[in-house]
Amino acid sequence: MHTQKDSLKKLVQDRYASIAKQDKATNASSCCGATTSSNKVYNIMMDDYSQTQGYVADADLGLGCGLPTQFAQIKPGDVVIDLGSGAGNDCFVARHETGPEGKVIGIDFTPEMIRQARSHAEKLGLNNVEFREGDIEHMPVNDAVADVIVSNCVLNLVPEKPPVFQEMFRVLKPGGHFSISDVVLKGELPQALRQDAEMYAGCIAGAIQMDDYLSYIKDAGFEAPVIQKQKPIEIPEDILDKYLDAEAKEAFLLGGTGIFSITVFAKKPGNTMPKPKLSLAELQAQKSACTPGGSCC
Repeated sequence: MHTQKDSLKKLVQDRYASIAKQDKATNASSCCGATTSSNKVYNIMMDDYSQTQGYVADADLGLGCGLPTQFAQIKPGDVVIDLGSGAGNDCFVARHETGPEGKVIGIDFTPEMIRQARSHAEKLGLNNVEFREGDIEHMPVNDAVADVIVSNCVLNLVPEKPPVFQEMFRVLKPGGHFSISDVVLKGELPQALRQDAEMYAGCIAGAIQMDDYLSYIKDAGFEAPVIQKQKPIEIPEDILDKYLDAEAKEAFLLGGTGIFSITVFAKKPGNTMPKPKLSLAELQAQKSACTPGGSCC
């Protein structure tokens, strides 16, 4: 039996499968790349990645609402998980920070995105970046494996947010942390926006109240979340015109409802274990001790 949650997930999956086949210019002319194109050709969400180290233009579909990797405090050797990894751009930026000694895992539930991301990784020759198909509410990852989690404008697309935060808590190591960019609300959206399925896939209608969002993070067990960046989002009038009549639009514009992109940081309690590092002399000693018939081979 299919529920409304299942229907919304299928809608998002189908929409983002289509986006994977579009060029960036088409995505950038719409709300999150997913809804009706605005005649004001710009994306109302995205931040500019182009000057970020590790940026891969072909992997940037223009679907984000922040730069979570900029705030994620990724260190060399870290294991990083990107939720809703799309074509892989945030993973490649994270890989620049974690270096060849670290590892980056992208998780996405759209097969077309996974194929595209894997193709980019292969072309770049990155053997420590992998992409796994799966739901972020049930991550295909073992417990306590990640030092850092990042995500960019993805959780607002998930019908039920608490299970995602609970999964994030599970897969982070003690002392690990996340930095995620997302869309939240202050005040209530008009019902016409909330009920429209296409608008849901466009990131706005699936957003929840900022206070609820922060409460879910605390309820999952994370230490007090910190908003690292916040910016208001304005929906172009021609997009509003599709959903609201003149009276409803005026009430919305004057009603004080705020739509924001936020980047949030929170830490899992505990102490991060230091990563053991072997010196060149230790590596050479291990190599010389590995003799035929020995137990090390």
